[in-house]
Amino acid sequence: MELGLKSKRIKMSAVLLSLLFLWGCEKTEQKSAQNMGSILGAINKKEQHEQFTPVTKGVEITFPTDHQAHPSFRHEWWYLTANLMDENGNALGVQWTQFRFAAAPQKTDKQAKQPKQTPWQSQQIYMAHSAITTKDKHYADEKWSREQAELAGISASPFRVYLDDWQWTSSTDDLFPATLNANSDQFGYSLTLTSDAPYQKQGEQGYSTKSSDGKVASYYYSQPFIDVSGKITIDGVTHQVSGKGWIDREWSSQFLLDSQQGWDWFALRLDNETSLVVFQLRNATTGKASYSHARLMQQEGLGIAISQQDISLTAVKQTEIDGRDYPIAWQVSIPTQQIEVTVTALNPKAKMPLSVPYWEGPILIEGTHSGTGYMELTGY
Repeated sequence: MELGLKSKRIKMSAVLLSLLFLWGCEKTEQKSAQNMGSILGAINKKEQHEQFTPVTKGVEITFPTDHQAHPSFRHEWWYLTANLMDENGNALGVQWTQFRFAAAPQKTDKQAKQPKQTPWQSQQIYMAHSAITTKDKHYADEKWSREQAELAGISASPFRVYLDDWQWTSSTDDLFPATLNANSDQFGYSLTLTSDAPYQKQGEQGYSTKSSDGKVASYYYSQPFIDVSGKITIDGVTHQVSGKGWIDREWSSQFLLDSQQGWDWFALRLDNETSLVVFQLRNATTGKASYSHARLMQQEGLGIAISQQDISLTAVKQTEIDGRDYPIAWQVSIPTQQIEVTVTALNPKAKMPLSVPYWEGPILIEGTHSGTGYMELTGY
């Protein structure tokens, strides 16, 4: 059975690479695979509106139901970052993300010509990313699988997100309390995750626009107040760690317009009870911000949406990685909330060297507030 599964996984790798080419990750040598948004971008308008489920205003996000997968939408993710400290007081970051992509829209009973014959007949594809970042090391890995009960999927009771042995496993139908386990050749972690804070719905009660004209949007909620403890292993050495985590849940059928290049996303922990999410999407022609959003969140559940006119994100330092410049230090200014901070990468070289490369790593915050957080840069 093990050999059979390995053989199928090898065959799936070829299929998945073909899908990446079809989705535009390698359209030209110039663009290559640098844009995470290339597999989340615009699709044929008829396919978008008539086959995949569109994102519309007024749809209520409910828990624990919406922790589950939404297979009628084109893509979604479960995305955790954690700022941790080891027993020697050294800062580090952990990232785990599981993505779901629909290779094709779901067929209705009337459209299906014949019933599903094997567990491998699924249009849902999962990709998982895992990483550990210290001041001087950055290790990342990924796994792929078609949805299949033995290999990858989402379970409801108790809640579980899994791809092979990379697993988020809750003891309830909710996200918490849970364990998160992932192991690779050079690193691994086994973490305990707890939170009793209310979930934060981004945008308008979870309807999060991604362009100034409102043509693209996602359903989006967060839990930025997670207590994390456990152990990590780097190069065969195990450390006890503790700190704070943040999970984002997002699903949609179109994440970017053709005119958008990528995004700059920041999860900022301003103090123990206050977090700020802020992001901007960039124009593909000018490289400048075309849309931005921020939300200030309190641990008791209160949140303040911030107008994009009040948000200023300015790159103040770049570093070159593999011939591309990544802005690894930023000035974040929100005068209406008395926020003036500089965020700086813990490790400037924290590029994710995966099939869809992007920059992802922990950051340090200084200015009117001090703390830690995470930054993601795509489309460079």
